[in-house]
Amino acid sequence: MNAQGKKVQLVTWDKPHSRIPPLPAASAATSWRSDPKGDLLLAGGGTGGTTGLSARHVPNAQGTVPRELLNQAPPHTGLLWRTNRPPTVNSLPKSGMASSMRSLMSDPSRYLRSFRVFLAKSTEHQCMQEFVERQLPGVLASIGHGKPAINILSVGGGAGEIDLQILSAVQARYPGVTINNEVVEPSAEQILKYKERVAATSNLENVKFTWHKETAYEYESRMNAEKNSKKWDFIHMIQMLYYVKDVPATIQYFHSLLEAQAKLLIIVVSENSGWETLWKKYGSSLPLDDLCTYVSSADIKRMLDSAGLKYQLHELPSDMDITCCFTEGDEDGELLLDFLTETLDFSKTAPPELKHQITEELKKPGCSEKRNGKVLFNNNLSAIVIEP
Repeated sequence: MNAQGKKVQLVTWDKPHSRIPPLPAASAATSWRSDPKGDLLLAGGGTGGTTGLSARHVPNAQGTVPRELLNQAPPHTGLLWRTNRPPTVNSLPKSGMASSMRSLMSDPSRYLRSFRVFLAKSTEHQCMQEFVERQLPGVLASIGHGKPAINILSVGGGAGEIDLQILSAVQARYPGVTINNEVVEPSAEQILKYKERVAATSNLENVKFTWHKETAYEYESRMNAEKNSKKWDFIHMIQMLYYVKDVPATIQYFHSLLEAQAKLLIIVVSENSGWETLWKKYGSSLPLDDLCTYVSSADIKRMLDSAGLKYQLHELPSDMDITCCFTEGDEDGELLLDFLTETLDFSKTAPPELKHQITEELKKPGCSEKRNGKVLFNNNLSAIVIEP
């Protein structure tokens, strides 16, 4: 019970969302509010419950979080104040978000549509292909030495576009050697497209494919339950670490599966990209949930350095034509804005001020450059090759 006689329920969750910058100390925090639908923003404490606050949604909740109670919260605990009265509308912190905004990942179909527009408008796959052709052969030089078969694990393999290019590079380096290629991918639609791509590709006779419809975490859990500690010669995690709850633990687990001469390849957005500028400034104003995490090469390097792991970093220049984002009602533009902000129907659900701020930010040099009448977003990537 609090001082006013209202019931208070403690709600705990995993560690604070890694893409959310710290909010002010509890003693200075503005109280949170629920919206008319009953989605309540919770505040969670850092050390001692007074610093390093973060926030998230609790669906179908009502009421507000009394500011003074936050000081009593242990680390990573939210105080949920349930009341029967209509939700009050208190001022949100400057970094707060409109509660009607939802994560793009909550609608897999629209996510895939926006992702395909992103691929069509960007040089993402082209820059990866260039890396596969120029740098990857050197990375692969030791992984299959003297082996009758090479075991490759693709984590988040998607529809297989880059996977097949990687397999081609492995075949060129180790002609005739059997390749066991296992794919961990949670989307049935993506797996189907992957299989169709394999069926339409020649020269894969020495490659055995196995697909696992599951997330990286589900794969890890299943392997642990089966007490299966199969080792791999090459593991790649391309543009997928945004969708795991615990990035350091995920890297640590898959790194533990490497053979003595193996390599782990991670590709994420570069710390020198427009993504870094956009998300560092506006990430806390966008949907907060466990479905998607902002992580860049800067974060991965810190994690690897902290773990004492050796790695090499390769920068992959890339851009994306976002000119259509500035034409009101343009379907591709709206899908790209969804993808850039990881927000479902961003153009329709974002507060007008936030929408204006982000669209203006996207035009600035920190995010984009203007060339030949087009606005080209800095989509630079980093390929990080980790030693066993």
